Amino acid sequence: MAFIQLNKAQETAVQTTEGRLLVLAGAGSGKTRVIVQRIASLILEKNVSPEVIVGLTFTNKAAHEMRERVEALIGPFQTKKVILSTFHSFCMRVLREDIASLGFTRHFSLYDEGDMERLIGHIVRDMLGHRGPLPSLAKTRSTLTEAFHHSKPGDAHPWHDQFSQDLFLRLQSTLRAHNAVSFDHLIHLTIRLFEEHPNVLERYQEKCRYLMIDEYQDTNPSQFRLAELLVGKYNNLCVVGDDDQSIYGWRGAEVSHILHFKADQIIKLEQNYRSTPSILDAANGLIAHNKTRHNKKLWTQTAAGAPIEVFHAPTEIEEARSVIKKLCRQREEHHLSWKQIAILYRSNALSRALEMALMEAPWQKEGVWVKGIPYEVFGGLEFAERSEIKDIFAYLRAIANPSDEEAWLRILNVPRRGISDDFLDALTQTGRTTQTPLWKVLEEIASGKKSWSSHPRGVAGVRSFLDTLASARARFAQKPLDAALLWLLEAIQYKRAILEDVKSDTMRAFKWDNVQECVNALAQYEADNPEGLLQDFIADTALGKQTFSHKTKKAHEDRVQLMTLHSAKGLEFPAVFIVGLEDHILPHEKSLAGTGIEEERRLFYVGLTRARQFLTLSMAQSRMRMGKTQPSAPSRFLFEIPPHLLHPTDGT
Repeated sequence: MAFIQLNKAQETAVQTTEGRLLVLAGAGSGKTRVIVQRIASLILEKNVSPEVIVGLTFTNKAAHEMRERVEALIGPFQTKKVILSTFHSFCMRVLREDIASLGFTRHFSLYDEGDMERLIGHIVRDMLGHRGPLPSLAKTRSTLTEAFHHSKPGDAHPWHDQFSQDLFLRLQSTLRAHNAVSFDHLIHLTIRLFEEHPNVLERYQEKCRYLMIDEYQDTNPSQFRLAELLVGKYNNLCVVGDDDQSIYGWRGAEVSHILHFKADQIIKLEQNYRSTPSILDAANGLIAHNKTRHNKKLWTQTAAGAPIEVFHAPTEIEEARSVIKKLCRQREEHHLSWKQIAILYRSNALSRALEMALMEAPWQKEGVWVKGIPYEVFGGLEFAERSEIKDIFAYLRAIANPSDEEAWLRILNVPRRGISDDFLDALTQTGRTTQTPLWKVLEEIASGKKSWSSHPRGVAGVRSFLDTLASARARFAQKPLDAALLWLLEAIQYKRAILEDVKSDTMRAFKWDNVQECVNALAQYEADNPEGLLQDFIADTALGKQTFSHKTKKAHEDRVQLMTLHSAKGLEFPAVFIVGLEDHILPHEKSLAGTGIEEERRLFYVGLTRARQFLTLSMAQSRMRMGKTQPSAPSRFLFEIPPHLLHPTDGT
């Protein structure tokens, strides 16, 4: 295989295949190119079986892009044998095969954050009864998540009180009873499986003779431990990342993993293929102020480019209006589309003034002046989080896994079938008191084994509900799956429920379109995976691997992109505006006591290096805080950029 478009450092990284390799890949330095060509080199030049190569990353988008690019080099037949996935998808694959060793069945449900908070709430209420107020569920969940790091039998956990320990044990047993796994704990359970069952670990070590990890600076302790277990036999581990882009300390990532990686060889990718020299010089000048980092410096062979503009507006409203004026001018002068322009900010609260300015701004569309620039706020409510989609997936989960009590609780009276809140509360209390699964309690009621004469409508509703689920289970055992879902929607009269519950015609149409999109997604899944089962579709959707066509359509719409600096990581745009560069915002005052000044500086560095050609920085002299106008000081980070690189302008 000929190395295509590789510089010397990239080629060295591709050819170094044995042992522990650290590739320090600066922003825009072509790291994905290195990873995919390294995989191709292993297979085509070194005759390594594709079945023993694993590539792990953090997003489905990155995994999909990697797979497409590998396929372009070695073809689909070989590529299918390589495992290229996210950490969570990899662990799902492992647990589907071997989770029986931990007391679950392979058809387990995957609980999201909302499911877990409701479950913890139920358990806490049962434990406390009426003895006092509920503790903070968010804090409780954080404590329990920490405890899963120590869930191996015999390991101790520094419990603050007996209640927390009892709650943790109850939660573990309840999850097993529901045959459910929390999304947060997929990796913890996989580690536990490997540590308690060496034969399973050895099997996966054989499959991971060559392990590559992308974005290694984002690994948390569990991901670090998982990787070390997998390479324990062959020790061929290539990690690719950039400590200067480690910005997720608040969710457990530890930059120390890449700073202190035990490498046989370190290769630095410093040539940048994205940004102009002035943008890179600004980024280099800024990040050099961090003391805890690998020494490296980005450079490029491209032309100098436009100067970095910076301006100071009197208020946040005037800052927003000035940003919109400037981006309109850049669009016209440089023939950009709207979607080639991004506005980045430290926190979502800063988007409101920008959205108002975008909605009010005039612009010419096909020679006619119109009001309102099209825009998209990146990271809004996800499709799978909408109530109607959660309803449908709760039905699918209950059909696939009868032990999934959280799913049953959501849909038992959705759409309404005469099961009152009092009746539902009595049902759940009965189940918990007698330690009987909810589905079993419902079956006993429907068969007349338990008398609930005071709730005749509720009993009739339970019978109807169980009959519908039984029929649906039989239909979903056959193909096609989308036809079974259409039957289910008709059987429960879900469209009529939307018409009755939603007053707005527009919102009714919106919700029903979402439901139809769910049917389309199931049909597409079956077309792509002829052997796929219902539970596989549910798992892929929960992991974010299953996409919906409305997302693809939205990606092609021409809209200005608004997003946080965290959301912008991994993206690039010809023109970037970074707003709100004030000392209480960036660095954020709350972060200074947590992840610290260096992570905040890295976050700004990430923002700077998203820009390819044009970069504008802005701030306001005063801003509304807690309902009052307060003066603002420029971010200290602005003074760390070499001043000759910044071109001050006014707000016009």
